[in-house]
Amino acid sequence: MRALLFVILGLAVGAMGATFALSALRQGTPFHDGVMAVMQHHMGALRANVRAKQCDAKVSAERLARLRLTAGDIREAFPDMDAGFARAGATLDAALDAAVAAAPASCDALAVALKPVGDACQSCHQQYR
Repeated sequence: MRALLFVILGLAVGAMGATFALSALRQGTPFHDGVMAVMQHHMGALRANVRAKQCDAKVSAERLARLRLTAGDIREAFPDMDAGFARAGATLDAALDAAVAAAPASCDALAVALKPVGDACQSCHQQYR
């Protein structure tokens, strides 16, 4: 009787362990969360610089370039999204390309360059988040 109880207990613990392991394997790498977190970090830093009126042209250009590079990973991070999502990504890419090309040297210029980027982010988040 005691041996049967241990066998049943072992099977139950094994089944729970297998369930946890399969669940962890299914989750995979949260690449999409990482891409969004990095973009949010750079956008937040740029906005903080505008609010603090500390907009170094070189720092702004570097952050905008990093933001643009990270935006290039969005389609790979969200491979199952529809065509509307791809259009929203293209809108963001265009806004970031324009911001990088503008090379804002002042806080006012940076704020103007960030507005279309923020609008593109907000539009996509409203629809797909």
